[in-house]
Amino acid sequence: MEPALSPTRRDEDWRYSDVEALASLDQDTFENWRDIDVAAGESVCESIVIDAASGTDLRRLRVRIGKGGRCELFAVNAGGRLGRVEIVVRLATGAHFEFGGVTLGGGDTTREFVTRVAHGEPGATSNQTVRSVHWDSGTGNFLGRIDVVRDAQKTNAGQDFKALLLNKGASANAVPQLEIFADDVKCNHGATVGQLDEAARFYMAARGIPPELSQKLLIRAFLADAFLALGDEAERERLLELALDALGERA
Repeated sequence: MEPALSPTRRDEDWRYSDVEALASLDQDTFENWRDIDVAAGESVCESIVIDAASGTDLRRLRVRIGKGGRCELFAVNAGGRLGRVEIVVRLATGAHFEFGGVTLGGGDTTREFVTRVAHGEPGATSNQTVRSVHWDSGTGNFLGRIDVVRDAQKTNAGQDFKALLLNKGASANAVPQLEIFADDVKCNHGATVGQLDEAARFYMAARGIPPELSQKLLIRAFLADAFLALGDEAERERLLELALDALGERA
């Protein structure tokens, strides 16, 4: 068997990535997928954390959700030079997939989520919420694809990506893709990239809140959106604190 070829920027899913950082990875890494199988009617909830101690970190997950099952994944991606999480999902009838993730980074780093959600049967739902905060020359990416086949009527699927850039050198890229062949569906996506709301900062300053604290509160609220669907309050707070720790003095 011939070894797998390393990705290049000619590959659509790697267009904005730091492919040079992949040189440190063993070729076997590109074939290393972790499977998550959710039985019919069952529920699975997991957290994924890529922290600053990582170098180049590539995580690949294949998720299969049985009839009426539910899978929830929540992620903090604050890895080293490159942190990348890829998720491929297949949903059976009436299944639900929930994803909430944040990417954070400064310096010359890239942190990204790449998802592909396949609605192959009727009545399934999916929701993806991604928030990114980057500074210096840091880059945050979200490439999300939703496929709805002809027989997957009553599908309800959505993606929501928002990025905060704390200075002019930072960047964010969003590539939402919808491929829909059914006609009775609700599918939507949204993507915005900007800076902190100056009106909100002015409002808080007018009420005596110091600039450093107002920025921290605004960023905290911004990131918290990604974890709203997480029912475990303690885990929700843990992930949010990990994200804020990655920001350091910026929040």
